[in-house]
Amino acid sequence: MSTTNATPGARPAGGRPPMAVGRGGPMMGMTGPAAKSKDFKGSLKRLMREVGEERKTLYLVLALISTAVTIGSFGPKILGHATNDIFYGYLGHKLPAGVTKAQAVAGLRARGQGTLADVLQKSDVVPGKGIDFTAISHWIFLALALYAISSLFLWLQQYLMAGVTQKTVFRLRRLAEEKIGRLPLSYFDTTSRGDLLSRITNDVDNISTSMQQGLSQILNAVLTVVSVLAMMIWISPILALVSLIAIPLSMFASVRIAKASQKQFIAQWDWTGKLNGHVEEMHTGHALVKVFGRRKQAIEDFDVLNENLYGSSFNAQFMSGIIQPSTQLISNLIYVGISVLGGYRVATGTMSLGDVQAFIQYSRQFGMPLAQIAGLMNTVQSGVASAERLFELLDAPEEAPDKPDSTPIGRATGAIEFKNVSFRYVEDQPLIEGFNLSVNPGQTIAIVGPTGAGKTTLVNLIMRFYEINGGEITLDGINTRDITRDDLRHQFGMVLQDTWLFTGSMRENIAFGSADPDHQKVEAAAKAANIDHFLRALPQGYDSLLTDDNATVSNGERQLLTIARAFMADPAILILDEATSSVDTRTEVLVQQAMAKLRAGRTSFVIAHRLSTIRDADIILVMDKGSLVEQGNHEQLMEAKGFYYNLYASQFASAIE
Repeated sequence: MSTTNATPGARPAGGRPPMAVGRGGPMMGMTGPAAKSKDFKGSLKRLMREVGEERKTLYLVLALISTAVTIGSFGPKILGHATNDIFYGYLGHKLPAGVTKAQAVAGLRARGQGTLADVLQKSDVVPGKGIDFTAISHWIFLALALYAISSLFLWLQQYLMAGVTQKTVFRLRRLAEEKIGRLPLSYFDTTSRGDLLSRITNDVDNISTSMQQGLSQILNAVLTVVSVLAMMIWISPILALVSLIAIPLSMFASVRIAKASQKQFIAQWDWTGKLNGHVEEMHTGHALVKVFGRRKQAIEDFDVLNENLYGSSFNAQFMSGIIQPSTQLISNLIYVGISVLGGYRVATGTMSLGDVQAFIQYSRQFGMPLAQIAGLMNTVQSGVASAERLFELLDAPEEAPDKPDSTPIGRATGAIEFKNVSFRYVEDQPLIEGFNLSVNPGQTIAIVGPTGAGKTTLVNLIMRFYEINGGEITLDGINTRDITRDDLRHQFGMVLQDTWLFTGSMRENIAFGSADPDHQKVEAAAKAANIDHFLRALPQGYDSLLTDDNATVSNGERQLLTIARAFMADPAILILDEATSSVDTRTEVLVQQAMAKLRAGRTSFVIAHRLSTIRDADIILVMDKGSLVEQGNHEQLMEAKGFYYNLYASQFASAIE
């Protein structure tokens, strides 16, 4: 193995990428919410394109709604005929039988009852004939049949619309999950986990609710307005013109209020993500929060976030909530005008009572969809705000795609070489510059140095968790950029300081890294990791379940389980990152023994702060500020009495003191 020194450059504090707003600090990055929607129209159009994937079903839904609304719109007109039959039958019953309608009209005019004469003249009254209940029952049954058919179609479209909504949301969830797999590690370094989870869960659920409640109802409302307006024009163009005044007035009020409330919905979901991030972090570290006496501060931070969420939610709901009362007021004023004008036209005989009754019903039906659309604006705005947040995730920059002509690789021998590698987290802050390193197969390479020296960054670059800015890294002589990430990372096994175990059986956790979860292989891996005796002592043995908080196993046992997982994966190259820093001395011996077995015959990178654990490494790389300052084995570096010597001496001096 050969190395050349690299020139250290400026770096972010700690040698790590800039953290996300809302992570780490006691106030969780409590910046102000977004002032307004970034692109409401664009987000709405994009959401509609996503819904458009189910266009065939949507066409059927549209046809069902159109048919239902058209059929239902004839109801008031039919009931108007029934009203006319009742009214005309009542008038005919009051007139003497045996006279013609013309004679009855002339008699009324002679007695000075000209208004009644005008009504009688333009009606279908038959003097002496009473109410025809048979005809009325026919009209009523016809109306009931039309309303029943209309309701059936509406129920059917609601069923189909539920399918459209859930398929769209299913697709969005899948896109979000697939997107997470394509995001670079740097995205997670700069994004709060709680906010990320909120986008995938809360925001997607809100999109589902908004679509289910809003989309079909808005379609229904729009078609109702069109069909009802057509019926109103058919009955009386003059009264229809009066009703049309409601549309621009309602739209003006709705748009003005909606614009003011939209930014509050954006703020509402922004603060929801921040609050979720805070709760998730405080719950994950609740023990440390209590130990360091930060519970009061955590509650105060929660109160600030909760207060901001309360304020934005209240403003959003209140401002959007006044849309419907405003449009309802306009509708009521129009209703009063139609009632007065309609009564006058009945009195002058220019309209029948049944037509006026039908028109008044239509006017109420005309106003209700407008109020309904206005009332749904808050639901739509909230859903679009959530969609915008989800689309921000889906549009986040991804890892550079693998080359289509990537070189296939089998099991690597483990030869790794850095050639003049440069890397930086921040564009204008160099971290690693001109780094060169050559590792032979089977060697154990220990990487030591102070916090922020670039130790973990180095192994992250090998696995392409970050892309280098210059130079190249090769595996078995092949540029890692010419290997697909899956093929490359399949060569590695990792045992980290922060153990990750999921809810499931012990067996499933050990077999997680293997494509062949054979029971005998799981047991062999557990024995190699010195954890077999512990697993057999459990009530259900290897089938014992791990809980969400892993309370059933200690830190050392969790670490041994992750080592067993690495044995199961059987990697060509092993990375051990502070794997013994959180265990006791006795358990450390077991972990060291297990790791020694695991390293046998494999190229290994061991990152350690505890220098006593890497004395037997073939080569020790001493890093500081992103550059390699020393190399050699333990004896050589101690004899040199340089940077490593001072690190080693300081640890043991502290132990003696």
